[in-house]
Amino acid sequence: MIVRLDKFLADAGIGTRSEVKKYIKAKQVTVNKEPAKGPEQKICPENDCICCGGKEIRNISFFYYMFHKPAGYVTARHDEVEQTVMDFFPDFVKKKGTLVGRLDKDTEGLLLVTNDGELNHRLTSPAYHLEKTYYARLNAPVSPDAVEQFANGIDIGDDKPTLPANLTIFPVEETQTESIYSAKLTICEGRFHQVKRMFHAIGSEVIYLKRVSMGGVTLGNLPRGEYRELTEKEVMELKQAVSCKREKKEVKKYEI
Repeated sequence: MIVRLDKFLADAGIGTRSEVKKYIKAKQVTVNKEPAKGPEQKICPENDCICCGGKEIRNISFFYYMFHKPAGYVTARHDEVEQTVMDFFPDFVKKKGTLVGRLDKDTEGLLLVTNDGELNHRLTSPAYHLEKTYYARLNAPVSPDAVEQFANGIDIGDDKPTLPANLTIFPVEETQTESIYSAKLTICEGRFHQVKRMFHAIGSEVIYLKRVSMGGVTLGNLPRGEYRELTEKEVMELKQAVSCKREKKEVKKYEI
């Protein structure tokens, strides 16, 4: 099988396409003991000897994990002060895996960890409009008008309004001590604190936030602080969610 050098290295978990190109430019990558000619160089992984930083990069073995992030942990590989989500994983995942996107420290829910660099790039690239669904508890009731507002895009103070989002408002839950206001929101972007800012723009504050799905893959009943491997079906669903065909269709649909 003939592939581009930068794709092979990204798929092997060496880094993103941009990071890999920097390694190649810095002459840290060799093909059959010769400096790589460029990121577009064609190689045959079965026959060619590819090295990065003097270490041979062998056949690729991808892994894909779903993790239920608890509140109180930062979404990072390392942090000198805070505990990170990677502290829950074994050493081989810490060493080879990368986080797919991020969740705020106080946000719970679905995180993905993989060494599939190409899929990670697609899942996090704004160009692919990956759908992500969140469950939110709010400090005040949400007007039914918000459904249409979110569908049309919300001004959250950025250069452009948000892309169309799907809001579902749940009935109020009454307990002996409080009224619980909640909603489900599906977005196809990943702006800074986007969900919280969208609700803030309509006069509600998020007091609890949990991501429940990404690209059709759902968290289900996975307990907080635990992880599991994705099934082959789930991996395929993620790949289909960010296929090239979908990219062209969605970019046209949301053109502003």
